Amino acid sequence: MIDINKQSKYWKENAKEDWEVALELVSNNRFRHGLFFAHLALEKIVKALVCKETQKTAPKINNLLQLSELANIDLIINQSDILAEINAFNIKGLYPDPLSIPLTKEETQVYIKNAEKVFAWLMKLSGFRI
Repeated sequence: MIDINKQSKYWKENAKEDWEVALELVSNNRFRHGLFFAHLALEKIVKALVCKETQKTAPKINNLLQLSELANIDLIINQSDILAEINAFNIKGLYPDPLSIPLTKEETQVYIKNAEKVFAWLMKLSGFRI
């Protein structure tokens, strides 16, 4: 039998680590990679909340909005918009478009700042201190 509390803790701890990596990558001007890790961090904290809500292991999906629904998280519109934007970086991180214009530092900082607000709120919602 799977220990759901242990699963949830695993996701929370990994989310925190991935968030730190995201910030480190962005600070080293690795914007695409940093935003990919920001997505991973958000995905993992939401998966911790899925475990808590459903008392089951989190599904192997990456869509932040779908996972939020499974976790029964009441997102406000701004938070939904931010998660929808960050979803794109999961795909861009895995399959970069060689013809797309790279993000600027300023654009990346806006994405990270917005994602950080949602990340901190989700961590607090999960009962995990950052």
